Amino acid sequence: MADKKKIKRALVSVYCKDGLDGLLAKLNAEGVSFISTGGTRKYIESLGYECEAVEAVTSYPSIFGGRVKTLHPKIFGGILFRRDNEDDLRQAAEYDITAIDLVIVDLYPFTSTVAGGAPETDIIEKIDIGGISLIRAAAKNFEGVTIVASREEYSLLAGIIDNQGAQTTRRQRRELACRAFEVSSKYDTAIHDWFASTNR
Repeated sequence: MADKKKIKRALVSVYCKDGLDGLLAKLNAEGVSFISTGGTRKYIESLGYECEAVEAVTSYPSIFGGRVKTLHPKIFGGILFRRDNEDDLRQAAEYDITAIDLVIVDLYPFTSTVAGGAPETDIIEKIDIGGISLIRAAAKNFEGVTIVASREEYSLLAGIIDNQGAQTTRRQRRELACRAFEVSSKYDTAIHDWFASTNR
């Protein structure tokens, strides 16, 4: 497998938009296309960039009050299929699954919602499902996919783009995958700790 992977198509799914504009500008200048949902898609379009709706890819709308948006084989298949596996490539073509090369996520603010004294129903709704799944999928398939799992990694990817354009080396993707699993680990630990402390 080639060491460097070109970023052609990016899925962006973030709760907080702070700091995202600069990274999007760099990606757009490199010809990267965007896919997104809801408020993030509107934000991307407000910056003047074209953005394909996830619903257009999956043929399903956001359902259950936004609980299910990205959880679909057309999305997760595009992230998880192995770029050097003949069977995976054949199935991707068979089911019209297009590669997603970059995933940018900023999770629902679970810890700050708890710290703010929100009621249990609001806290439960801040347990991110799609975002954490996107992080794990992209990090697992780091051989072919670049994962940016929080705002803290925006500057790292921006620096990579400045130095070498919209492409990443295996070492860079693996480092970002490591950071991504740290993000998911801390997030799940916070959820566990909350459940454990409020057991009733």
